[in-house]
Amino acid sequence: MNAGDNSFKTPSIVRRGDGEVRLVGFELEFTGLTLEQTVAALQTALGAQVISGSAAEKKLHVDSLGKFSVEVDWDYFKRQAAQQQGEEEDEWVQLLGQAAKLLVPMEVVCPPLPITSLTALDPMVVALRDAGAQGTEDSPIAAYGVHINPEIPSLDAAAIAAYLKAFSLLQWWLVERLQVDMTRRISPYIDLYPESYVRQLLSDPAPNLDRLFIDYLAYNPTRNRALDMLPLLMEIDGERVRRAVDDERIQARPTFHYRLPNSLIDRPDWSLAVPWNSWWVVEELACRPDDIERLSAAYLDAWRPLLGVSRHDWIETMEQWIQDSGLA
Repeated sequence: MNAGDNSFKTPSIVRRGDGEVRLVGFELEFTGLTLEQTVAALQTALGAQVISGSAAEKKLHVDSLGKFSVEVDWDYFKRQAAQQQGEEEDEWVQLLGQAAKLLVPMEVVCPPLPITSLTALDPMVVALRDAGAQGTEDSPIAAYGVHINPEIPSLDAAAIAAYLKAFSLLQWWLVERLQVDMTRRISPYIDLYPESYVRQLLSDPAPNLDRLFIDYLAYNPTRNRALDMLPLLMEIDGERVRRAVDDERIQARPTFHYRLPNSLIDRPDWSLAVPWNSWWVVEELACRPDDIERLSAAYLDAWRPLLGVSRHDWIETMEQWIQDSGLA
């Protein structure tokens, strides 16, 4: 996925089971701008109008697109700023806002857009870059990136299993292909699925919903996964997820939460199409059941006692599959 890969690829499955076009949400993190500068960039690029906010968060509305949220990604800062609402906010809140320009990532949360209309976000990325936004590479300590929330075509077990298996087979390849920043790799926020879970998942040719819940929550009781499935599982059975994971931040929605890509917003040849096109490969494998079956068998055959599966060799296997499938 080169930084210059700026055309959003359309997946084979565009519509949900009910015929409606699938939606996709993006969350973009970066540094280098204050809250006010970020809001100004969205106003310039999209004609956004501020509808509410604090010193740490602003809600904006864009005609034809919907509601955007711009926030300082610092939970404590946001709570304190909300408590200081009024005509005069404490001076320390303003000072922290300036410090956040250098130390704490800003986050723009975009509304869900039709999967066929993602280019509508291109002007926003250009405006933020022109204003001075800096990406993952600018900080040796900040593990921020791009989150993508694609709506699942169907909430049935077959669809969930297909996407889980596709991502599990591709996760090592994706890390290398995206050149995920080392700071982000060693952070706890985007851990890959453990190999023990991948083996369990791939060993069952047609897991039902109960099996999918049991195994996922046993091996992945955390939001900190490169592909976080907890929001989607919450959409199906929230009480079951809450019993396994005590985290109030998990919100139910019928989407995947893909957290792996870097934010390279400061690169002139980068757009949100770059991270999206990495997810597109997952989409394409997910709708090829014969390939999933064959690759799953190959992965299980490649497992070695104590050593597991050779990461290097498996990345080569997936690269060859991508080339042979015309997905490069």
